[in-house]
Amino acid sequence: MTTRYGKLKKMLMVTMAATLTVGLLAGCNGSKAADTEQEKVLRIGVLYGGYDDSYFRQQYTDVYEYANQNVRIEVVPAIDQSQYRYQDSSQPYVQPDYLDSMKKIMTGSNPVDIVVTDTTVLNQLIKENMVKQLDPLIQEDKFDTSDYVPAVIDGIKDLGEGSLFALTPSFSSSALYYNKQIFTDVGVEPPTDNMTWDDIFNLARRVAKGEGKDRVYGFAFSRYMGNDPFWDMQSNYVNSLQLKTFDDKAETMTVNTPQWTKVWETISKLAKDKIIPDNNSNMTDGTDWSSISSDLFLSGKVAMTIGENYYVNEIADANNNASKIKNFKPVDWDVVTVPVHPEKPGIGGNIWLSNTFAINSAAPNPETAWDFIKFINGEDWAKLKSRSNSYEMLARKTYIKPKMGLDYNIQAFYLLKPTPPNDPKQDKMMGEKPGLYSVTDSGRKYFQEVLENKKTPAEALKEWEQKGNTMLQEIKNNPKTQFQEDGTPFVPQDAAAAGTLRKG
Repeated sequence: MTTRYGKLKKMLMVTMAATLTVGLLAGCNGSKAADTEQEKVLRIGVLYGGYDDSYFRQQYTDVYEYANQNVRIEVVPAIDQSQYRYQDSSQPYVQPDYLDSMKKIMTGSNPVDIVVTDTTVLNQLIKENMVKQLDPLIQEDKFDTSDYVPAVIDGIKDLGEGSLFALTPSFSSSALYYNKQIFTDVGVEPPTDNMTWDDIFNLARRVAKGEGKDRVYGFAFSRYMGNDPFWDMQSNYVNSLQLKTFDDKAETMTVNTPQWTKVWETISKLAKDKIIPDNNSNMTDGTDWSSISSDLFLSGKVAMTIGENYYVNEIADANNNASKIKNFKPVDWDVVTVPVHPEKPGIGGNIWLSNTFAINSAAPNPETAWDFIKFINGEDWAKLKSRSNSYEMLARKTYIKPKMGLDYNIQAFYLLKPTPPNDPKQDKMMGEKPGLYSVTDSGRKYFQEVLENKKTPAEALKEWEQKGNTMLQEIKNNPKTQFQEDGTPFVPQDAAAAGTLRKG
């Protein structure tokens, strides 16, 4: 993570230098924010920050301040992450309440003008009328949104029931990467866009081959060695179906259903038939570990895998340095859309809108706030950022180009609509009741018993339901209850002491 941050920071510094020399922003000086010489303070609230906001400033605000020198921008974190640098490691981590923290900096005597947040928090802010609708401002200024990626703009509109309450200049996404050579070798047509999960699983069965450490798997939910089928299933397959482990009040398990049974039957059979790898798969002899051998796709151990848009950089880098890498052949690859469920056609794209910009309904400087949002969502900003090798993709289609002169199906990253965001109330509940994570994790034991043919999926899910209900009751009795690996409940000492004080 540190290395990735360093690379990002270096790239952004280069981008800033280019900006100052080419004078790209000269045309932006006629903005409303620059109509007066009087200094204006624009306060931007971000979900989290702290001792160093240089990344955010280099990415978004430095260029705007250069073009509008009468505007001074303050970055205000809803959650100051610097507090965690000095936290006692023996104390349990308590997930912060992102929604409440953001609402605090949006109200009071000195509220922020702009909020930058993910779709989960934005969704609730819209419901509570805490952010301004942007459609009237877009129409008044004739701000062109026709070039936006439909999945991005429609995803934001869905949060506002057809209206826009935010814009974002960039997004992250995933697609299904496939190895062309593996398909050619077995004479099977490669995947195409808009395939269902069953389509992909059927293809995976046709291309899987070999035994032991020479096994080539048909599909992997992720490219990393040591795949955990249970969590891979949860994050990539179950989530897009929007299946829940327990009800909205966290009182009753919801896993003992025909739909859950079908999911477990499907994934467990793929693992047992060695179509997908599991954490017991023997892929190497353990003597030649490297960044290539630990990558299932680059090492040729899997025909198809789901990967992020910036994985393109890693593949290209490995291919370009193939002559220097022992036992590595360049990978001939392409991408298609991630699989979809037939129940939800066209939906399921792994698109992350982590930086949506909205105007606080209580903004002291709404005009300057809108001018800033227009600027970083405009064509000039997109043109500038298209020159940098960013880890995100631009929201304007015109400036989405394959990286490093490569030729691949780049549309696969943005053809599908994103899965609707989580309910922030659920996130808040998970923070208030940390033991809920263990309730979900307890399912791994039962899924493993299915893989070992000790139980059928229906039997295992019924037992998970019973165990989960017991755990949920413990949490209901004391929300601070957590669980050891064997499922034994305990209450951290600081939480128990706090409860005693409250009762006293």
